[in-house]
Amino acid sequence: MKIEKLTENKIRVIINSDEFGTNDLNVHSLMTKAIEKQDIFGTILKKAEKEVSFYTDGCKLLIEAFSSLEDVFVFTITKFSPDNESKKKKLIAKRKSFHRQSDYAICQFQTFDAFCEFCNSIKSLHKIEVAKLAKNITLYEWKHNYYLILKHVNIQYENISLFYSILSEFGKLLSFSEDFETKLLEHGNIIIKKNAIDIGINFFTN
Repeated sequence: MKIEKLTENKIRVIINSDEFGTNDLNVHSLMTKAIEKQDIFGTILKKAEKEVSFYTDGCKLLIEAFSSLEDVFVFTITKFSPDNESKKKKLIAKRKSFHRQSDYAICQFQTFDAFCEFCNSIKSLHKIEVAKLAKNITLYEWKHNYYLILKHVNIQYENISLFYSILSEFGKLLSFSEDFETKLLEHGNIIIKKNAIDIGINFFTN
């Protein structure tokens, strides 16, 4: 189990299938049953308190679950301040689903730091092999936003859904259009021309 603290109120938890057996869980049961009833979240929250000081007593929690393959599960847990009526912890379960079939993609980051945080997350998750993901990855700056352009994406790559799931946590996925790319070429600034994610990982992460 790997826990990352994204913000003071949000963590991401990555669990491999070999850990499900310890908690009497498997991928199928997590996807078909109400996940707020699973004991695994008590274990996750205790571990999060110990490792990243993520305290949830009296908070409402939003839990988003995503699975890219049968061997990995990703949970994003966000805590909210308690209301005045109840101090009881409440879990809200929501499943994320990503279906990306295009071999082109654009992601908008509001800041360069957000792009760097994304690269740092990819770095820490060894399942993502960027070299197998896309042939051309470029980072542009335009109107104080940063745009990651992925061309010739390998939509058959086994961890493509996991990649887009993480990408969407740090930026906004946009529909690709040649007109928009032309605007970036004419009016934007190329920050990283090739291998933008690899360069981000090598030079702009901890």
